Amino acid sequence: MTSEDTGFLYPFIDAEETDAAALLSDLAASARAKAVESAALRRRSLDECGPVLAAAAAEIARRFAAGGRMFTFGNGGSSTDAATLAGLFAHPPEHPPLPAWSLTADQAILTALGNDVGFELVFARQLIARGDGGDIAVAVSTSGSSADLTVALREARRQGMYTVGFAGYDGGEFADSPDVDACLVVRSQSVHRIQESQALLGHRLWSLVHSHLGRPDAVSEGQP
Repeated sequence: MTSEDTGFLYPFIDAEETDAAALLSDLAASARAKAVESAALRRRSLDECGPVLAAAAAEIARRFAAGGRMFTFGNGGSSTDAATLAGLFAHPPEHPPLPAWSLTADQAILTALGNDVGFELVFARQLIARGDGGDIAVAVSTSGSSADLTVALREARRQGMYTVGFAGYDGGEFADSPDVDACLVVRSQSVHRIQESQALLGHRLWSLVHSHLGRPDAVSEGQP
């Protein structure tokens, strides 16, 4: 296993800097540059993903209205983003809740499946047990190629669920998969920037779904 070179992220860490004022100046400049980069990527991602977001929101709203449920899942930091998205739908600010769950929320189920049947099946097996053809499956990833997510999306497709994949880089396997109905790609090489933009795309998806469900006041809350 090789260590990742972080010099491009924090060039001042390895520098032999003894001037505290200069170090603080470097830190401030780095923070400003990252904020500018993040804001630009979020705007670009919203523009590029706009048509896919609109189509996905319409179908998700239709399924919610018909009694469908949403299941979200991801690995590592993306698992927390998936949980945040599920929580936004299930416990929205000043709006009626919608049925949404994160498949990483139950440690007992997650670890039992990982130990007993293999980690690649931790989400697919939950969808087998809990899912239905009218539901929605949302996979959140930076690579778009994690095996446990692609297997789960395949199971969701088999059941007839509507599938959404959040991905970074070039979209990975999500981008060309017949198991992904709506692929939202943040085109960046930085995991940090990808996850920041994915959070905004998730919030925009939520606001558009509420708009389709006759709750237009949620749209203003989803503006960048």
